[in-house]
Amino acid sequence: MIAIAEKPRITWEKLPDDFHLPDDPVDNISQLYLAEGLTNSLETANLLAANALVAGNYPVCATLDGKVVVKAPDWMYVPQINVSLVEVNRSYTPQLQGDIPIIVMEFLSHTEGQEYSSKPTYPPGKWFYYEQVLKVPNYLIFEPEEGRLEAYQLDDLGRYRLRQPDANSRYFLEPWPLFLGVWQGTRRNRTGYWLRWWDESGNLLPWSSEQIEQERQRAEQAEKARRESIPRLLDMGLSVEQVANALGISVEEVEEGRIEN
Repeated sequence: MIAIAEKPRITWEKLPDDFHLPDDPVDNISQLYLAEGLTNSLETANLLAANALVAGNYPVCATLDGKVVVKAPDWMYVPQINVSLVEVNRSYTPQLQGDIPIIVMEFLSHTEGQEYSSKPTYPPGKWFYYEQVLKVPNYLIFEPEEGRLEAYQLDDLGRYRLRQPDANSRYFLEPWPLFLGVWQGTRRNRTGYWLRWWDESGNLLPWSSEQIEQERQRAEQAEKARRESIPRLLDMGLSVEQVANALGISVEEVEEGRIEN
């Protein structure tokens, strides 16, 4: 007869100051870029509350049967913390310092990982930790080389169940009215698959660099339209001064626009 492991006793305690956190680097630079890209577009859209905690490769702690367990998701979102950022500068303990993460993501690499490990004994696997200890509602696993995204959600029995994407191969994720999906392109000299956010209307949330470029193009188009309107307004009988006032430009710019056209 196979013995069934008892569930560990879970307590939420602040990480001791003398606790040695793993200082292993991330597997590759792509993981950092993927995490930063997810946060960047949310910040650009002003969708992150001031007391939310969004982090990548950041220690999340719990104590199981008196032993401290630390896992560092590649990306996570905590809706609200109830302490200052100074107090969670080194690590974060849910329940004690704020909400549990409601989204955690892991980016697969070529090295062997524990993303699918449901090992319950110390130290537990990531799957067990997120599902049975933290009880994170949404767990996503992304394989960036092939662009494969798996989304798991806690069911009523407290177990992860694989979700099916919508017709656009995206997943709706609260608390925002946003969809998460895979996008292919280039950012920061990395060309490949990325995780991106889309709004309810199907619009891609831009990164800050994309938004700056969009604003630059809009400004250029507005300037072009304004200059093209100069000869039309003059042909309508308006004076140079009247055109300048109508377009909010100087008389000299009107004269230049008349010469150019």
